[in-house]
Amino acid sequence: MTRSAHASGLVLAIGSAGLYGFNIVFARMASFAGASGSAIVVYRVFVMLALVAAVALIARRSLAMVEKERGPLLLLGIASAMQGICYLSSVAFIPVTVAAVVFYTYPIIIVLTNPLVEKTPLTPELLGVAAVASAGVCLVVGPAFTGLDWRGLALAFGGSVGTAVQFFAAARCPKSDVVAKVFWVQLIVLPTAILVSLVAGQLAPPSTLALAPFAVTMTIGGYVGGFVLQLLALGRIPAVAAGIVFCTEPVVASVVSALILDEVLSPIQVAGGALVLAAIITNVLLEQRRLKNAHLIPIAD
Repeated sequence: MTRSAHASGLVLAIGSAGLYGFNIVFARMASFAGASGSAIVVYRVFVMLALVAAVALIARRSLAMVEKERGPLLLLGIASAMQGICYLSSVAFIPVTVAAVVFYTYPIIIVLTNPLVEKTPLTPELLGVAAVASAGVCLVVGPAFTGLDWRGLALAFGGSVGTAVQFFAAARCPKSDVVAKVFWVQLIVLPTAILVSLVAGQLAPPSTLALAPFAVTMTIGGYVGGFVLQLLALGRIPAVAAGIVFCTEPVVASVVSALILDEVLSPIQVAGGALVLAAIITNVLLEQRRLKNAHLIPIAD
């Protein structure tokens, strides 16, 4: 891995996390108008599949998977479906803020399991960075730990595990074209999204999206852009580095909520955001030092 590839991967990861955070705010706005989250999830998959098919046709891009990466791609699709079904279902049993804090334990899961998956040492510095980032997320989200239901906690943690697996799996298929990856992952996610909506009784007709056309468009656009950038980033940087960078997602969501929805950020939330940024900067410096010690010579992409 070259330094230039690593740097571009970090930029892509930050862009992805930012778009995901942006997406969440508009999803909330859409819900105010009556467009359910599960319905948006289903129809955004259809949108992504249509876009991918159009890009593949116009740019003459193959949708074939690299043979050796079919296993990781299948796992990536299953993990993405698990992430969506668990996280969306958890908020039926516990407050959204609590679900978010439990869900964002995935950077810690990635750090702790990385020695087993990638055969790399677990350093005290890296463990400390992950702990600081997670603490910052807790402060930003500011959960009220009341009325907890074990089912909600289990589902939110399942979503966290699914996300960790998603990061590792995506890093294992760098040679597959990003268009093909998006297509096959979404094709695996689609039946799961439809099933969840049917079970929840929220599989509304497409006309539901017209209740908040702007918010729905921004929600789907943010997710599509974030997902593509995430796949591109995970082909360039390790899952550990990406996981810590993605802690910026709730920070961005809180800032955008304050700007668009007039929600007030408390000093504790600001301090949490500062902790997340400090953890990310520290991790970038540690990664740069590791690459320098490995005597990798940067080359132009």
